Formats: sequence, structure tokens, C-alpha cells
Amino acid sequence: MIAPMLSDAERAAYRRDGYLVIRGFAGAAACDRLVERSYELIDGFDPATASVFTTDEQVRTTDDYFLGSGDTIRCFFEAEALDRDGRLTVPKRRAVNKIGHALHDLDPVFAAFSRDVRLEAIAAAIGVGDARLLQSMVILKPPDIGGEVHAHQDATFLYTEPVSVHGFWFALEDATLDNGCLWALPAGHRLGLKRRFKRSGREVIFEELDPTPLPEPPEGYVPLEAPKGTLVLLDGLLPHWSAANRSPASRVAYSLHVIDGAARYPDDNWLRRSPDLPLRGF
Repeated sequence: MIAPMLSDAERAAYRRDGYLVIRGFAGAAACDRLVERSYELIDGFDPATASVFTTDEQVRTTDDYFLGSGDTIRCFFEAEALDRDGRLTVPKRRAVNKIGHALHDLDPVFAAFSRDVRLEAIAAAIGVGDARLLQSMVILKPPDIGGEVHAHQDATFLYTEPVSVHGFWFALEDATLDNGCLWALPAGHRLGLKRRFKRSGREVIFEELDPTPLPEPPEGYVPLEAPKGTLVLLDGLLPHWSAANRSPASRVAYSLHVIDGAARYPDDNWLRRSPDLPLRGF
């Protein structure tokens, strides 16, 4: 039996607000090691193989490089890191927007961090009966060119029936108003799922489930400034966003998404896993 990680008050706050900020979850050395490992992965990838990850979810472009990333580790460029001819305008370490999506299974450093028994206790405390680690990402907001992430719900992209996804978002560096911290809509998880991002043949589409749009940031949203080592727990239905980073300070975060193995994971979800790499728990 795993000891409870969350207090009754914290569980109540998460149910009420759809998010919970836990400061001091990870030590500085652990955060530094993940940042170091992220840059090692960036150093080792061939820029000619990568694609751009646009942070505008309304006009996201996809390709085989993105759609095939569910069971591997791939780097994605920041949109402003390339010129019109596709050439890098900044050093490679400052050009990457994201690394994903199976770090938790394929990289020993991230795997060890992701399977912390405290995270298993948190998942159990918020009602995930059969936790499965579905997706992981390093999200980098490079100095000066870090892109905005528009308001969205994680369940749009990581859909189960019933909805069961929860996000574990770790500040590996200080996340501030200046460098693009998270913003969340308190109690916004009660609005219901607005749409799904799914495969349709060789394409991906958004399926509208509710024509009422998400509230437009920043109206009603609150900033979640997070010192290094903070864990932000996010309900999969919670609308959240982050602003562009135009500051001289980088903002590196690690995001891990967990679903309930008892829920159905539809075949038309964009993220697919090879039978050789089945979903596992903590």
C-alpha cells in the first residue's frame, strides 16, 4: 500500500479548481539533470529530420514525423527558429520547442524521474485506479523566441472514454510571468470537453463536441508562477495556456500525462504506440 501523497484539503482543492500547485516537489539536482539530459538529446539529433511544432492549436500542421512520435523520442523546432528557407537562425539548443513523446519509457533519466512512487500516490489520490503513463514531453521556451501555447484542454489530444487524463507538469527552471508560466482557468474543468484531435485516414482533424468556445485568455485565467522544482497537477479538462517568452531567461518544463487503463483509448487518437512498447504504469 502506497502512503497518501495529498492531504484531504489538497484533494478537495484539486477537485474544485482543476489544478494543484505543489512547490518543492523535485530537488534542484533532479531538475538540473533533466535539463542537462534534454540538451544532450538536442545535441544528438539531426536538424534535417525535424519538423516545426506550431503552438497555435487552431492551425497545427502535422506530418509523419509528428504522428509517428508516440513511441519514440523526437525534437520539434520553435517556429521562429527557422528562416523562410528552413535554415536555423539560432543555435540548435535554442531552436527546439519540444522533445517527445515517450521519454518516460525510452530514456533512463526521464524514466527514473517519471516513475517516482510519489507520483503513483498522487495518481491514486485523484482517482486514477489503473494509472498508465501515456505521453511525456520536455517543453522548452527558449529566450526571446519561445512561442505562445494557446488555451486548450489536454483531453482534446489525449482522449479516453470516459475522460481520464491528468497532467503532471514540472518546472525544471523558474516559470514566471516574464518567461511564459502556465495560466489556468479555475474550475474550468467543469465546462466539459470542447473538441477532439483525432486521425482521419492519413490526416488529423478537430472534431467539435461543443460549439461554445473556451474563454479567451487572459480573462478569468490565473497565472501559476512556479519556482524550479514545482509540480503543477492539471485535470485533463482544465483550460490552460502559456504566453510567449520574450525574456532573456529560458523556461524548461517536463510534462507527463497519465490515463486510466480502465478507460477506452480509441483507435483514432493521434498518439499511437507500437505493440512492442505497450503502456505501463508507475
